[in-house]
Amino acid sequence: QDYISVKEKYAKYLPHSAGRYAHKRFRKAQCPIVERLTNSLMMHGRNNGKKLMAVRIVKHAFEIIHLLTGENPLQVLVTAIINSGPREDSTRIGRAGTVRRQAVDVSPLRRVNQAIWLLCTGAREAAFRNIKTIAECVADELINAA
Repeated sequence: QDYISVKEKYAKYLPHSAGRYAHKRFRKAQCPIVERLTNSLMMHGRNNGKKLMAVRIVKHAFEIIHLLTGENPLQVLVTAIINSGPREDSTRIGRAGTVRRQAVDVSPLRRVNQAIWLLCTGAREAAFRNIKTIAECVADELINAA
């Protein structure tokens, strides 16, 4: 897949590259997939900008995944993203003041974006008001989705 970047070129020691991925259209497809996951964990105002915390969460989650499944956590992440991206969506077609929803196919990049967002949101909601750490919840989301 062209939109999930995990090859040797994207293999990083830390998912923290300080790259400018939002300047051009489709540039964010070049961002290492682990870093996309890390960045989307930093959501909801109180967590904005705490990238080192997000990096630590992802690291722990990957260790948990490796202990539980014995597989390569990156492979688990990629299959989870492939499985959880929606294939079709509904869009709002508005004409003459009435809005009706129409089914449309989802572009590959949006499937990846949506999948990352859904995985992170699910993990965040699972960890909220819970004794489980967010890393455990991320690991659970990825394992269940893969």
